[in-house]
Amino acid sequence: MSDPALASELITVRDFLRFAVSRFEEAQLSYGHGTDRALDEAAFLILTTLHLPIDSLEPWLDARLTRAERAKVLDVIEARVVTRKPAAYIVKSAWIGPHQFYVDERVIVPRSYLGEMLNEGLAQRLDMDLAPRRILDLCTGSGCLAVLAALEFPDAEVVAVDLSSAALQVAAINIERYGLKGRVRLVESDLFAALKGETFDLILTNPPYVTEAAVAAFPPEYKAEPVMAHDGGADGMDLVRTIIALAGQHLSADGVMVAEVGTGRETLEADFIGLPFLWLDSEGSEAEVFALTAGDLVQPAPKKRGVVTIKQRKK
Repeated sequence: MSDPALASELITVRDFLRFAVSRFEEAQLSYGHGTDRALDEAAFLILTTLHLPIDSLEPWLDARLTRAERAKVLDVIEARVVTRKPAAYIVKSAWIGPHQFYVDERVIVPRSYLGEMLNEGLAQRLDMDLAPRRILDLCTGSGCLAVLAALEFPDAEVVAVDLSSAALQVAAINIERYGLKGRVRLVESDLFAALKGETFDLILTNPPYVTEAAVAAFPPEYKAEPVMAHDGGADGMDLVRTIIALAGQHLSADGVMVAEVGTGRETLEADFIGLPFLWLDSEGSEAEVFALTAGDLVQPAPKKRGVVTIKQRKK
């Protein structure tokens, strides 16, 4: 609960912004769930709590808050410090570009370079004539990529897959919010296991790709997220290898797969010698997303390591 005395001293958005930044810096919070510094984190929390546009702070800085608003804003500021949860969990909201998504602790907070590429036009980024009729979003989590794909390709059917039934519940909320229940089908599956015989013109995937060591060293903000959504094994690429090995069976003749894999380029190129990865850059990333066509994926065999499923990796 907020401190009534403190709420009486802080009046304007500017007051609360200054206070929040000081609190966050003092608490040495970690960022990376849509913001990368205390000022942006504070602005996001305050504007979202007040139902104001998150991309226009300046017009509201000198706006005076009601008593009820002051109490709410103080509560979310303190919740961010005390719980060390990502801001998105506190206000149940995250954004990829202009698109807002519901989130809670059942899913990783959406933050995807692949999502940015969908917003900007994936076909142009790939320099391909993409007109997919069937799209697969593998490891869908909150459903954000499935939603963005459905918006980018309005004539396509989208299948969104995740092993976590809890994550699919969140994905269902976002799909319904965007009016896409008739076009996006949710499937609980360990990667491709429940998709036998199904093929797609476009496979999108942002699978777990963080190393075990990095997961073990996570700050509280990242530990608040589902471990399964991060943990990619010893070198982070366990699930990615499996996806590459199996994706060709589920692509149409002219299909393409686009995957986000973090900093795994060197590892993947060493494991799949001769596989012609097309590495894509975004405004905030370099070579963290790759594309492969169905032709590229004819019998791709890892050079060194075997492949695993999510369930095997969890044991």
